[in-house]
Amino acid sequence: MKFKLFFIILLKRALIVNFVAQIVNYTAMDIGSNIKRVREAKNLSQKEVITAIDMGAAMYSRIESGKTEPSLSTLEKIAKALGVSLTELIQSDESMSDVNSVDKSLMEKVRLMEALNDEERKTIYTMLDAFIGKKKLKDALSNVLHDVH
Repeated sequence: MKFKLFFIILLKRALIVNFVAQIVNYTAMDIGSNIKRVREAKNLSQKEVITAIDMGAAMYSRIESGKTEPSLSTLEKIAKALGVSLTELIQSDESMSDVNSVDKSLMEKVRLMEALNDEERKTIYTMLDAFIGKKKLKDALSNVLHDVH
């Protein structure tokens, strides 16, 4: 019984790490432009979205312009405010048949995540945010070390 539980936990972690690797490669500019595209399609102003998600105007503007990468929990709030799923928010406006298999796999995982309960999603978002933060820190330190040499 304990081995089965351990195996399930290990499998879940492997899937999450794979998912994180795919998410990290998705750029802030892509996400920001998608958010803006969806917001404009819904005829909503930035102010309306900002009010709904309780975020500062400057921060939201940086997200939409691709200057800042939002956390997954922020993306979930924005998606809810825009009345779309997280999948729809990060999906490009091109049809899904035009994207490669890695992107299709990512979109399917996002769809499956939406079926999880709130606690499970929150756990995944926290883990993703931690991995993304770790990558950003590693990249920043690498750049600093490169500048020093």
